[in-house]
Amino acid sequence: MSVLLLRLAGPLQAWGSAARFARRSTENAPTKSGVLGLLAAAQGRPRQADLSDLAALRFGVRIDQPGSRLRDFHTAHHADSGKAMPLSERFYLADAVFVAGLEGDPHLLHQLYEALLCPRFLPYLGRRSCPPSQPLAMNPPQEVTLEEALRHAEWQASRWYVQQLQHTAGHDATPGPEVLDVLLDCPTGDVPDFSLRDTPVSYDPRHRRYALRGIRTTQATAVCPGTPPAHEPTTGLTPLPFEPPATPPPPRTT
Repeated sequence: MSVLLLRLAGPLQAWGSAARFARRSTENAPTKSGVLGLLAAAQGRPRQADLSDLAALRFGVRIDQPGSRLRDFHTAHHADSGKAMPLSERFYLADAVFVAGLEGDPHLLHQLYEALLCPRFLPYLGRRSCPPSQPLAMNPPQEVTLEEALRHAEWQASRWYVQQLQHTAGHDATPGPEVLDVLLDCPTGDVPDFSLRDTPVSYDPRHRRYALRGIRTTQATAVCPGTPPAHEPTTGLTPLPFEPPATPPPPRTT
């Protein structure tokens, strides 16, 4: 089995699992249906396409930066009559960062990785108004387990968020390693910690269908990335060859 890791970061994200009618909520972490929909769009699959190969992938997500919940109101008008539609209430996650992982067939994961590098349809983080702010694919699929990949991947939190955590800890306190929440597909036969109906069966807008998915919760210790090298603005400049100054002519005498 191989694992493909995705970095899900953006100003806004919205991952609804029970959004209905005029209230469009969001979960605290990306849903399997939302991430698989992103990958299906990157491959250019039509909404009526078979999703059994994607749904069979084991899914997990690590919460690197939980973000904050934001509420917005949405207005719309009927395309034919022009009448105003009911005012809808929509929720988003602002300034959140997640690492999502998919475990399964190596050939399929390589196809998904290539699709992310050159997507057929524009990828977005749950809703069309939520574009990603960073590349989605972190690296090519690796021969590790899903748990190992999510535990050992570098912490993707923003620099300002890390500085905020350090400031909150105080100058006199010694901050320990950050503990990150991890949500994994529960293995068959095990008792899940909770369940969501977010395994996609069909994205057909006339009859969307989702199956129940058991989720197991665990934690991982943040692996801080190495210190980036100092920026040296003159690195790319080509030095000019050294030329000694010309000898001044001797002074004139009268």
